[in-house]
Amino acid sequence: MSTNPTANWPHGYGRQVLATCDSTLSEAARQASGLAGPTWILSHMQTAGRGRRGRAWAMPMGNFAATLAVRLPDPPETVALRSFVTALALYDALVAATGRTAPFALKWPNDVLLNGGKLAGILLESAAAQGGDVQLFIGVGVNLVGAPGKDEVEEGAVPPVDLVSETGVRVTPEEFLDLLAAAFNKYEQQFQTYGFAPIREAWLARAARLGETIRARTGNQEWHGTFETVDERGNLILVTAAGRMAIPAADVFF
Repeated sequence: MSTNPTANWPHGYGRQVLATCDSTLSEAARQASGLAGPTWILSHMQTAGRGRRGRAWAMPMGNFAATLAVRLPDPPETVALRSFVTALALYDALVAATGRTAPFALKWPNDVLLNGGKLAGILLESAAAQGGDVQLFIGVGVNLVGAPGKDEVEEGAVPPVDLVSETGVRVTPEEFLDLLAAAFNKYEQQFQTYGFAPIREAWLARAARLGETIRARTGNQEWHGTFETVDERGNLILVTAAGRMAIPAADVFF
């Protein structure tokens, strides 16, 4: 395991690079009580990676899988807004890696698109910590060199893509971790200083399908409507035939 930070690594953050583990989210949870501060854990291979709603997540060598473990004093509803902080950090890291902005967009609630395909995803998990704090685990997966086939994703979902095939740009997981950690630190400091408002504004400026018709699905319910905005709590605001709805969590389809 490598723990040495690089020259541009943000101050105060730990850095671990593993050859393999079951899941960086699981590894972060196991280590949480012994970590001195916020820590990024990257693994070159995962044997039991997972995505949203417990879905399995396969990862070819060369793709990016990392989790940030961070303890926060915020209430759970504020902690959950770190998905937007992370999405902005991912966006900036990808722009830094490729030198391009046009191909990338953010898909509510926690995906990054490249040329309309799913390039990256974010998964938040949390646990209670001592003193009333929340121990947050932010899992990030990026298809740097390979993507699942269409038959491996849910019907109607955005088709997966990878960075090399779409842009010709190759970046190693460790190089990408350095870019992501620096960008996350920038937006996290902004969030702590100014709250969610500027994060929300920046996220909406990069949002996919804003003002367009989308579908939002939760369990057996599905709503069709216009993606109007994201509110101050991070809810998707959908204007449907039945009225304006605030949706806190859902799978979104275009």
